[in-house]
Amino acid sequence: MSLEQHVLDALKTVLVPDLQQDIVTLGMVENLKVAHGIATFSITLSPQSAGLQATLTPAIKSALQGVTGLNDHAVHYLVRPTKAVPRGPEGIPGIRHILAIGSGKGGVGKSTVSVNLALALKQLGYRVGLLDADIYGPSIPFLMGVQAHKPLVKDNQLQPIISHGISLMSMGFLLPNADDPIVWRGPMLASAMRQFFRDVAWGELDYLLVDLPPGTGDVPLSLVQLIPLTGAVIVITPQAVAAAIGVKTLRMLQQSKVPILGVVENMSHFVCPQCETATPIFASGGAQAVAEREGIALLGQLPLDPGIRASGDVGLPLVVQDPHSPSAKAFLDLAENLQSAMPSPAQTEAGTP
Repeated sequence: MSLEQHVLDALKTVLVPDLQQDIVTLGMVENLKVAHGIATFSITLSPQSAGLQATLTPAIKSALQGVTGLNDHAVHYLVRPTKAVPRGPEGIPGIRHILAIGSGKGGVGKSTVSVNLALALKQLGYRVGLLDADIYGPSIPFLMGVQAHKPLVKDNQLQPIISHGISLMSMGFLLPNADDPIVWRGPMLASAMRQFFRDVAWGELDYLLVDLPPGTGDVPLSLVQLIPLTGAVIVITPQAVAAAIGVKTLRMLQQSKVPILGVVENMSHFVCPQCETATPIFASGGAQAVAEREGIALLGQLPLDPGIRASGDVGLPLVVQDPHSPSAKAFLDLAENLQSAMPSPAQTEAGTP
């Protein structure tokens, strides 16, 4: 291993306070060179974080003291304005469509729908990525069976974790321990969202699905301000209260000029495995009423199936574990209906926020 790599490994132990991520993973280290036992490099800071210099300088010195063969180091601090993510249809090069999957409240199975929809789109032949935008409660790594994985950094960009052929990124991959909580305020959430889009090597994708946290808080608002969304899908359950709260997210996205592609009713009914009778455990008609009232498509009605829950618990989503089951077919139908609801390129450009 080269001396330069040893220096880089040592710098990975230097954490940014509050974020609890190291300066290498955050892409703050630039132009690292080692010559004659002396390491030179730059640390890039935003205007808001310029005060970190006093904290980072002694931490860097302490980290590099243990590097064998290194005699000294010189660090130069650069303060640069935060780069804005470009807007318009080519906001993220290589990604054709970015779709937000939202809900008004938690507990409606939005992440489970996002995972299985992503896999259903892949089965239809598309290149798919899935971003877990629920900073406080990331669940995609668990549902996809890769909660212990950590992303590599190449050319100052995070490399997505690949699971079942889907490119993934989540705050869950970046925490030192899976059980560690995220205790952040709004500006830090917005910064994390920028990094997930700007500093991840997503590559060429037909679809990037963004699994939003429930509600209309900082993360959904930051998303619609930063990224040109092709459209959004709202996930609700049949109860009247779930439908009413789901409409709040729908309204927020509409106000931001994001096309609403349709609504998905999850846990629509339970099919008895013995008599095959469908029973609406959580009432019925909620999604249909929302679709008719809002003039949008009812993209799918997904069953309340213990197999969907069980497959997620072992990190092997149902569309992969049991692709020929009725529930897996419901997700494939959802993916096909989503294709029919996609706006034309002209509509997408007109609806760019």
